Amino acid sequence: MSTPRIVVTGIGATSPIGATAQESWDALLDGASGARTLEYDWVEKYQLPVTFAAQAKVRPDTILPRPVSKRLDPASQFAMVAAQEAWEDAGAPDVAPERLGVDFATGIGGVWTLLDAWDVLREKGPRRVMPMTVPMLMPNAAAGNLSLHFGARAYARTVASACASSTESIVNAVEHLRAGLADVVIAGGTESAIHPITIASFASMQALSRRNDDPATASRPGSVDRDGFVMGEGAAVLILETEEHARARGAKIYAAVVGGGVTADSYHITANDPEGHGAARAVEMALAMADASPDDITHINAHATSTPVGDPNEYQALKAVLGDRVDEIPVSATKASTGHLLGGTGALEAMFTILAIRDRVAPPTINITTQDPEVPFRISGETQSLGSGPQLAISNSFGFGGHNAVAAFTTV
Repeated sequence: MSTPRIVVTGIGATSPIGATAQESWDALLDGASGARTLEYDWVEKYQLPVTFAAQAKVRPDTILPRPVSKRLDPASQFAMVAAQEAWEDAGAPDVAPERLGVDFATGIGGVWTLLDAWDVLREKGPRRVMPMTVPMLMPNAAAGNLSLHFGARAYARTVASACASSTESIVNAVEHLRAGLADVVIAGGTESAIHPITIASFASMQALSRRNDDPATASRPGSVDRDGFVMGEGAAVLILETEEHARARGAKIYAAVVGGGVTADSYHITANDPEGHGAARAVEMALAMADASPDDITHINAHATSTPVGDPNEYQALKAVLGDRVDEIPVSATKASTGHLLGGTGALEAMFTILAIRDRVAPPTINITTQDPEVPFRISGETQSLGSGPQLAISNSFGFGGHNAVAAFTTV
């Protein structure tokens, strides 16, 4: 029996630069930045050293009906908004509930629900804590609520692998579809963790940019003067299905997901392996599954968070696999525009990668002042043409815990 080919038939997103997938893509191509000063009293109250982030352009509770949003943590609200868009974009597939699955992800989960409930407990006592607190804060809340909303009974699984989470969920979805566990899968990731505790923690470990006076230019992947990442939030969703199923129902097809690799560094809980062995193996696995070689790659969406150590480590990992070819491939580091959506970032960047090969254009990487000679990617503040031939692109995601995930996409 031949291995089923897996295709993308729907996309949805709510991000710091757009309320929808198309709006986010258009803003990315225009060189927009989603980073801005946080207008909350808790910034001053807790004397946070970082006073900005890339908040979602549109709050999800302004889109969802109030009875729905009241029962969902913001992370699950973002997931629902993006999934509804993706499902509609895919033509609302007519699929038996037992053949519809959910592979979803988050890095942190319902941190707002958890800490708001703790405040209520301390200030007002246990009787005032909402009974829905645990179902709202649990990391699998987004997957569970999507399963309920869309009637997905094949399975509803959750990945929590830090910043590699939603790329891993996409790779898992491909494996589950190929294994025959479902005909259609709702895959993606979400995060809503722009909170005093996470900002304080990331700032304490010197991971965040401190350009409080100029948030829009704070994220500078590959630039010699980068000083950390910018926190972002939002969600992105892909509707994946076997090509046979998609063709049978006459669905439009954006791209095929042809490869994926998931590995672990086993090196350090927060730092990635400076030799990049685990990341390199994930790329090799994705290429092997795609039956492709380094010469076939036409575009890379780099993880590129804008941290001093992480960016050059990623370059070294890719060079170990691709050799000198790595310097020829157009690279985009889209976190410069969107900030870092943590567990949701891989799904958003997978979507951008799919649209890049569809439109045959690598999005710009904004805010590069002087490119770091230790990160000599073919990266540009302008869009780069990907040419007219066949396209194969990879999207990289690496996370705390030593998690590495890479997904490979081709034009169809």
